[in-house]
Amino acid sequence: MTAPASAAGKTPRTPAEKGAAFRALHQREGAFIIPNPYDAGTARLLEHLGFEALATTSSGFAATLGRLDHGVTRDQVVEHVRVVAAATNLPLSGDLENGFGDSPEDAAETIRLAAAAGLSGGSIEDSTGRRDAPVYELAHAVERVRAAAEAARSLPHPFVLTARAENLIAGRPDLADTIRRLQAYQGAGAEVLFAPGLAKSEDIATVVRSVELPINVMIGMPGMTQSFDELQALGVKRISVGGALSGAALGGFMRAAREMREQGTFTFVSDIARFRDLVSAFGR
Repeated sequence: MTAPASAAGKTPRTPAEKGAAFRALHQREGAFIIPNPYDAGTARLLEHLGFEALATTSSGFAATLGRLDHGVTRDQVVEHVRVVAAATNLPLSGDLENGFGDSPEDAAETIRLAAAAGLSGGSIEDSTGRRDAPVYELAHAVERVRAAAEAARSLPHPFVLTARAENLIAGRPDLADTIRRLQAYQGAGAEVLFAPGLAKSEDIATVVRSVELPINVMIGMPGMTQSFDELQALGVKRISVGGALSGAALGGFMRAAREMREQGTFTFVSDIARFRDLVSAFGR
């Protein structure tokens, strides 16, 4: 697969420049939004719209292949991030699932491969993918984060490692366990902490107070109503959207297809992106 050229009219940033810019976003005052493109084109559009960093989405990428989340291989993800990273001058963080293996060595190797493909950061989660034991035991999960952090520190350019505690969305809704895990991952060398499933403002504030590292919060959880300003006031550093942009695009696609199939009308064309809307983002 041939990677597209970087954003038109811009001198490509080096991996070191992208990595330094990404780390600086986490060190400055205030929060920032890190939206989740699902291919090279959507990455270019988000850059054109003025965002400062991007993150891949495992569910969004899987959908482009006609698969469900966690239905792709490490090789496929590495090639995907290579293409997306090459398409944009923005720092790109990768959704690297659980590192595509149970061992600390698997997590470390995934970090090395993803960084070589152009990522400025990436996340390792503690979800096993198994129904009987959906999250790793804490001691083992910590060793996996520690190995990933050591791999990240050994790279020739800055790489921001995010550690994810998945228990809230893996059938174990225990905030105290979430906090224990995030605190342990902080001690193991992560730079950013993320617990998908946080929704209530009081829970978010409790997590922020319980750790010293930047916290990523993902919008779209049931019951979430907070705005950017409200999340920033709670102390959140980074706000992602997961597969929401992919879902929005697929929702529009399905509504348009159903209109054609069931009603025989084409009113959806009034809302589509026109060629003129894409020229400045995609170039020629």
